[in-house]
Amino acid sequence: MGSRRLLVEGLSLAYWVVRRLFELLILFGRSERAKEVEILVLRHELQVLRRQVGRPRLRSADRVLLAALGRLLPRPCSFLVQPATLLRWHRDLVRRRWTYEGRQPGRPPLFAETRQLILRLAAENPSWGYKRIHGELVGLGIALSPSSVWNVLQRHGIEAAPRRATLSWREFLRQQAAVILECDFFTVEALWLRRFYVLFFIELSRRRVYLAGVTAHPHGAWVVQQARNLIMTLAEQGQSHRILVRDRDKKFTVAFDEVFRSEGVRPIRAPVAAPRAKAHAERWVGSVRRECLDRILIVSRGQLETVLREYVAYYNTHRPHRSLDQQPPLLTTKSGSPPEHEWRVRRRDRLGGLLHEYELAA
Repeated sequence: MGSRRLLVEGLSLAYWVVRRLFELLILFGRSERAKEVEILVLRHELQVLRRQVGRPRLRSADRVLLAALGRLLPRPCSFLVQPATLLRWHRDLVRRRWTYEGRQPGRPPLFAETRQLILRLAAENPSWGYKRIHGELVGLGIALSPSSVWNVLQRHGIEAAPRRATLSWREFLRQQAAVILECDFFTVEALWLRRFYVLFFIELSRRRVYLAGVTAHPHGAWVVQQARNLIMTLAEQGQSHRILVRDRDKKFTVAFDEVFRSEGVRPIRAPVAAPRAKAHAERWVGSVRRECLDRILIVSRGQLETVLREYVAYYNTHRPHRSLDQQPPLLTTKSGSPPEHEWRVRRRDRLGGLLHEYELAA
């Protein structure tokens, strides 16, 4: 609205200037006697108007014209205003000429589409906090700060997720993350009270998860075979690690450790009753339970494998991570930032709508 108003005022002023130039050309064609008579008539009309009008109302164009023409006279004067007023108008004119329209302090307001998308993500994913929603928006190419997401949620009465507790071994793991693997088991109770054991590995550098296998009887030979399979997978991908952190479970036998030692990987046993020694593995178990397994009934081992492989694919290729600057473990090629007011968001469902992925529609 402000820019439109300035445009209208500019056009009006240009019209007045052109009109007065034509009047000036007409005056050049008149004789000096005719001009003096006209001045006397105009002065008399001005005296008559002053007796009837207390204070004249001038528009911006009037002030500009009087200020500009008044500078051409021998001394600053005007028949309607005082000389000081005329000089003040001229100073205002100069100040407006060299003053640019400034921006309001603070952050620029969010577009309505962005606010609606934040509320949509919060409504469709009740367990997501503002940082999780911010990560999804970053993955879509929408640039904004996490605090902007938090402000939108608070304004609409949506509580934000609490901050996670800091992890132990943080400094050590940051220095060694590029060469460290963690492994662990977790259990899943099926519908018919049958227990399945899930073995997985996780890279600390990129938080990438490898699902080793699912079994109801995790004996030593089975665990060793899963270790060999992982070694072959890492070799095909060109991955190299030097340290494997595991707990003291008896299922991790000496033969299991030898498989990794033969490839130059040193197994390290975590301290007794210290789950934070494998904080990344424990964190992933919490994520897969909250976001997937706690919201679905498992009937058989085959179904559990299918569900876990689908979640691992979602976790590795789409789910953002704060430690990775809101990027997934496996980076994919993303299109550039969407043009303002010209983007749409498409949702892709996994596991029958249990998991949601968002991407820009073509």
